Amino acid sequence: MGFKARDRARRKESGGDKTSTTAKEGIEPCGVNGCEGWSDATMGGRSISVNDAEDMWGKGFTARKNRVRVCKSCYRSWKKSNKQDDHHY
Repeated sequence: MGFKARDRARRKESGGDKTSTTAKEGIEPCGVNGCEGWSDATMGGRSISVNDAEDMWGKGFTARKNRVRVCKSCYRSWKKSNKQDDHHY
């Protein structure tokens, strides 16, 4: 019996299933105005410079210590818009 089969058998005996998760609630909101996401690092949030945020969103963001905390979806949209083709080898 492999380790996966033993784990499944143990879960059946104990009656608990570790795979069910609850929705996480973030602590720090996204710095982009109008976005409802969370910028916590555990939820995929990042921070970008104020200059980069101004290029993308104008003045529609909240800055902290010359950085803007953004959620994962805002970071991905910023990253896509800044992708340059001349850096590919």
